[in-house]
Amino acid sequence: MDFTRPYPPDPYSLLPAPAVFSVKSSDLTDGERMPDAHAAHDRNISPALEWSGFPAGTRSFVVTCYDPDAPTPMGYHHWTVADLPADVTSLETGAGAPDGSGLPAGAFQTHSDGHTPGFEGAGPPPGDHPHRYIFAVHALDVAPGELGLGPDNTNAQVAFNIYFHLLGRATLTATYSR
Repeated sequence: MDFTRPYPPDPYSLLPAPAVFSVKSSDLTDGERMPDAHAAHDRNISPALEWSGFPAGTRSFVVTCYDPDAPTPMGYHHWTVADLPADVTSLETGAGAPDGSGLPAGAFQTHSDGHTPGFEGAGPPPGDHPHRYIFAVHALDVAPGELGLGPDNTNAQVAFNIYFHLLGRATLTATYSR
């Protein structure tokens, strides 16, 4: 199969720019290849993330992982965690377990676009160019539960609701190919 196509833009570059803050990972390096442990065909574990410098007035966070390079017209959502309280500023390696056991009380995960509960690791088609996995932490002006969403909502519904409550965003991009 021929996967020749241009790289799409970073989707966040097309949205209004909120305040920017920092996210880092002990498992990933921004702009570098993701370790196999975070790939769907390997251990399929979510990476550790830690964020700081978010805007005053932040009342909750949403964490997402999105692949804009998937060979679809709409990319691919690998992970969405919502209703993280403002005092939670990190997620440990493996927090995206399907049963949600690694998340703080009240937080929830939607299904990935592959309908997998929790984190779905990198899984680009073999032979395709390196895909970008954009891990984003979204700082919101609403408290957990006030988005009115739950685990049965789609990633698009969460993303749409984030837009109206966004104070700031931090991103870290890792790549993966096989």
